[in-house]
Amino acid sequence: MQMTRVLYAGRVQGVGFRFQVLRLSRRFAVVGHVRNLGDGTVELLVHGSPDEVARFREAIRAVLEGFIRGESASAVEAEAFSGFDIAY
Repeated sequence: MQMTRVLYAGRVQGVGFRFQVLRLSRRFAVVGHVRNLGDGTVELLVHGSPDEVARFREAIRAVLEGFIRGESASAVEAEAFSGFDIAY
């Protein structure tokens, strides 16, 4: 299992990005959250098997590619999540 932090840049706020990510999360065995950051980016914290996290991220790119201009990912220390939701 791994925890990954992904930052998405582009036109990712005010376009339903978080709600699409939440909807997509239901197809994968992952937990975590997605939230808007003050600098205009969106942060995804996702925990799951490396393959499942990779498939989830690929699905996000496939559905939201028109809004994403940049994406950076890093491994982070795992946090306790019981599901996947939108953080405010």
